[in-house]
Amino acid sequence: MMDNPTHHHASVVQLTPPIQQQQQQQQQQQTHGKAPGELENFLTIRLLMQGKEVGSIIGKRGDNIKAIREESGARINISDGTTPERIVTMVGTIETLSKAFDMICQKFEDDLKQTCTTIPPITLRLVVPASQCGSIIGKGGAKIKEIRETTGASVQVASEMLPTSTERAVTISGKLESIESCFRQICQIMLESPPKGETVPYRPKVMISPVHAPIIFANGQAYQVQGQFAIPLPPNELNAFASLASIGPGVPLPAAPLMPNALPATRPTIQTQREITIANDLIGCIIGRGGQKISEIRQASGANIKIADLDEGSQDRHVTIAGTPEQIQLAEFLIHSRIASEIGGILITH
Repeated sequence: MMDNPTHHHASVVQLTPPIQQQQQQQQQQQTHGKAPGELENFLTIRLLMQGKEVGSIIGKRGDNIKAIREESGARINISDGTTPERIVTMVGTIETLSKAFDMICQKFEDDLKQTCTTIPPITLRLVVPASQCGSIIGKGGAKIKEIRETTGASVQVASEMLPTSTERAVTISGKLESIESCFRQICQIMLESPPKGETVPYRPKVMISPVHAPIIFANGQAYQVQGQFAIPLPPNELNAFASLASIGPGVPLPAAPLMPNALPATRPTIQTQREITIANDLIGCIIGRGGQKISEIRQASGANIKIADLDEGSQDRHVTIAGTPEQIQLAEFLIHSRIASEIGGILITH
């Protein structure tokens, strides 16, 4: 039902002999800037998802993913389930990839309709080689601005590469029709501007053992840090920490590495700041009614958080987080966790 990423390459190149010959001819003639046959129109797209999202598109007994593969004609591989993040790899033409992407987005929208009275924007993350991100952004940001304006979707290209890779996260968010159109435009750009040099793919880290995973206790809720996310822990998993119930907000449990309020007194407190962008449609769930949620995040993390006004013509809000590196990290965890809680586990990253 689920494919191991280590077998991805084999699954892509095990083709019928005539297509194998086409592929060999393509590789031989790349230096001449030409490639025969339709194989030159094939594209590989990687999506970064949480386990909950992957479970949704797989479905019971794998019925959903089977239908997506058969109806779209795209090849779809899903990395194994030992990590909190999963890679969904799709291979095909722009048409087949767009069909598969549309079906995935439709499934997410159906899920959101069951949990939300007001449907929030659908958010997905593409993992794109850094050498192609410049083409998506365009000179002076012209291309990404054009994509936003013509599709109505929010598009964010991470400024930093994903850990131990040469790939960046490209987050697209919006209504169903908007992100479908946005995805198609990004695919076209990637097809016309192939990656340069060697790409080191991003591989999600193996899930941390619960004994060693950082645990954050904030405002009556415990969070376990997994990768880039703070995952709320259900009450039945907190029995082991019952004796720590008197710990104040923002103080991590002893099983975790030292965080803001538990730093040794001798450690220098370096003040810095970090800026992230959040889709304007999602900013309300971070602020909360009367500013309650943002106040809780500030108190729990100890960081100073400022949300800028919406710039004219922009669909994103700039959020500046200032404090020690640990305070900033905790604030980011809580912000992303708040978004995940609000929209049913579909996270965005900076």
